[in-house]
Amino acid sequence: MTPEPEALTPLGWDEGFAESWTAALDDLDHRWRDLARPARVVRVDRGVCTVLGGDGEQRARVSLPATVRQSTEGQPAVGDWAAVAPAEAGDELASLVGLLPRRSAFTRRAAGRETVEQVVASNIDVVFVVVPLTGRQRLRTIERYLAVAWQSGAQPVIVLTKADLCPDVAEAVQEVESVAFGVPVVPLSVRLGEGIEALYEHLLPGRTVSLVGASGVGKSTLVNHLYGKDRQATQEIRGDGKGRHTTTHRELVPMPDGSLLIDTPGMRALGAWDIEEGLQQAFGDVEQLADECRFGDCTHQGEPGCAVNAAVDAGDLSGDRVANWEKLQREQQRLELQQDSRARAEEHKRIRARQRALNRRPHR
Repeated sequence: MTPEPEALTPLGWDEGFAESWTAALDDLDHRWRDLARPARVVRVDRGVCTVLGGDGEQRARVSLPATVRQSTEGQPAVGDWAAVAPAEAGDELASLVGLLPRRSAFTRRAAGRETVEQVVASNIDVVFVVVPLTGRQRLRTIERYLAVAWQSGAQPVIVLTKADLCPDVAEAVQEVESVAFGVPVVPLSVRLGEGIEALYEHLLPGRTVSLVGASGVGKSTLVNHLYGKDRQATQEIRGDGKGRHTTTHRELVPMPDGSLLIDTPGMRALGAWDIEEGLQQAFGDVEQLADECRFGDCTHQGEPGCAVNAAVDAGDLSGDRVANWEKLQREQQRLELQQDSRARAEEHKRIRARQRALNRRPHR
């Protein structure tokens, strides 16, 4: 079925998604091709999604083929565009029967021992990296989030919350800008109403903005302020100046100004997932110096002619920044090894299953 752009444009629909929709229809089961309509995933629960489209908001059962569901691309995420078929007679739920390719995605390594990618938000235009001005290790946290944000394909913006609790905001902003390299840095105090106007430059009609950050950094408070009323639950700041975790699920929220905001639960840890390109952008200064080292395989551990160590010794580069860059590189290398190991294990599992099936076949 041909989509109606007038109803979908406010949700971020454009010509690119329209072209993807045409291709996606060809991949659908023939039962759905004349029935399915595009809708945006605004919330994901176990096996059921809330979607928003030309027919308004509705609940849809995930009815994707098993071969599709086994991949990360086959797991619906908040922000996805999906093909949704209407509910059949006697059923209260519609059916989510297809997913359009993602234009961008903020991903991380899922919590736990298993090496699995988790999509936090998809088809986003801007990532608000929300960090409070009250915590320690601010720069190292921002560097990690910037690497993942650049990898997502969206434009990062650093939002420094709780500025009213910071004794010297100008100095703190200057410190953050030293590692941001052109990324907008917005100090913000929701309590005092300061810095909000600077965010509206990024909140444009039809544009999708995702908020990411640790627990209690003020994301839900910010969403409520931008929305104009309490939409997300919040809790008071603790006596030590730290916030409390409130958001428990990811949700896409259409805002009164026409933008779309994706609030996410606080992350205790942001495990990097395939951030090679993001590292190059977030640590461009270190990467450039590494290219200038005398030896191509320089480990920056005291080799002669190491441009990275020379910059640190001269005070032109922070040793902590280099250490964080090396730490993220090691995480990337471990991930690649684990992915290779997992791929080998899965292939071995398939071979054994096939051999068992052959052994069960009657001999003639």
